[in-house]
Amino acid sequence: MAQNYEEMDAIAMLKADHRKVEEIFAAFEKATSKARKQALAEQACLELKVHTVIEEEVFYPACRGKIEDDLLNEAYVEHDGAKLLINDIEAGGPEEDFYEAKVKVLSEMIEHHVEEEEKRSEGMFSQARAAGLDMDALADAMRARKKSAMEEFQAGKPAQTLILEGDDTQKALDDRPLGADAR
Repeated sequence: MAQNYEEMDAIAMLKADHRKVEEIFAAFEKATSKARKQALAEQACLELKVHTVIEEEVFYPACRGKIEDDLLNEAYVEHDGAKLLINDIEAGGPEEDFYEAKVKVLSEMIEHHVEEEEKRSEGMFSQARAAGLDMDALADAMRARKKSAMEEFQAGKPAQTLILEGDDTQKALDDRPLGADAR
């Protein structure tokens, strides 16, 4: 029997999010009406914005110093590239030139990113498990942040980059999860 979201550990939650977004992108590819395509694109963008927040504010900081820095740094860059495309897709619509191409490229970007995280031995999730991170505690923090992030993004908040020129890159380099007190 499959676990429900409330019973999953951090990595199972992130993988469940990955599968959900993959299903949305697959449905987008099969959709024929512009209205359906737009609804699916918007759903994918919302899910991805929430997912990037829980990874960037909870999971990635917990991994900093425990897994390969290059892997984490690439993940932040991949997220920011996706966020730029997400904001562009959300600002447009299916009648615009390149709308479907933008959604397709976003899908491909996410597919690559997921592969990097889920690789069996050298992937981020594998390294995080091997480092002994408390996946249940991380899951609790991620569930709480996911709920508040969903509310923020449903209210229209755009995705925000962390590592591009002009961003406060220290956030991406911080080694403590959101809300952890300085010791």
